[in-house]
Amino acid sequence: MYDAKERALALGYFDGLHVAHMKVLAAALTQKKCGLVPAVLLFDRHPAEVLYGAKISRLLTEADRDAILSDMGFELIRMSFAGIKDLSPASFFFDILVKKLRCGFVSCGYNYTFGKNGEGSENLLAALCLTGGVALSVSEQVCDNGIPVSSSAIRNAAAEGDMETVSRMLGRPLTFEAPVFSGDHRGRKLDAPTANQYLPDGFIRPRAGVYTSVAQFEGKRYPAVTNIGVRPTFHGDSFRSETHIMDYSGDLYGKQIRLYLLSFLRAERTFDSFDALKTQIGADIAAAKSRVCASGFLSEKIENVFK
Repeated sequence: MYDAKERALALGYFDGLHVAHMKVLAAALTQKKCGLVPAVLLFDRHPAEVLYGAKISRLLTEADRDAILSDMGFELIRMSFAGIKDLSPASFFFDILVKKLRCGFVSCGYNYTFGKNGEGSENLLAALCLTGGVALSVSEQVCDNGIPVSSSAIRNAAAEGDMETVSRMLGRPLTFEAPVFSGDHRGRKLDAPTANQYLPDGFIRPRAGVYTSVAQFEGKRYPAVTNIGVRPTFHGDSFRSETHIMDYSGDLYGKQIRLYLLSFLRAERTFDSFDALKTQIGADIAAAKSRVCASGFLSEKIENVFK
């Protein structure tokens, strides 16, 4: 009936590529040995944005997400969510997955829904796959300390500054890359020059405060300490990242620097004096360096996607 099977397709909204997403993706990758091309369906917008007008912050930039998936060996199939949201579950399955994308295998998570109003369930997908001669893999729920791993749970943890939970659920530290811009040069007066970066558009805003971090550029990693927020002592009005990079001296303006946030040190606060701030920064640097070195992250292999 449907003979032209070409792809093993991973289904879901892969906005974080967290450890539960990786289970779904891994199932699709196993089908390479069967002659199917591993592929992932990527929508242009988050379904909640289209359906409910929700504003969903990203756990990965699109560039990082696409690079990771490509590095894993996936064909990236892009589709407008608005263009398919009103299809019935059967129409989405047969017209899109089977006829257009020629799927011989589909992989999804235990709570995957599809079709208009999310009417398609796991049981319906299983029945449609049986009719269409398509193999199906449904990944079970993945939990971290009893909490189901999800993009929402990761956002909640980041909002609390719980970067250890964020890292476990993501399978890596929260990371972004952005160019360094010229700031107010106050860091030099504080004996702690900083690399100033804006978070990418739409990227998640973790809890404002000071973080143990690692800066990566030109193929190397450096221990660092990062302030995320608005700099209340200086009445700042823009949300930004300011990172003091240890063991490095040089001009960073205009360079692309990747930042990894490892752990939360303290909340952002207003200091009564320049000297009080300088003393606290010195303590933050010492604490951050100790934590970064203990984490072992500096010695880990730099993945190709993040070079």
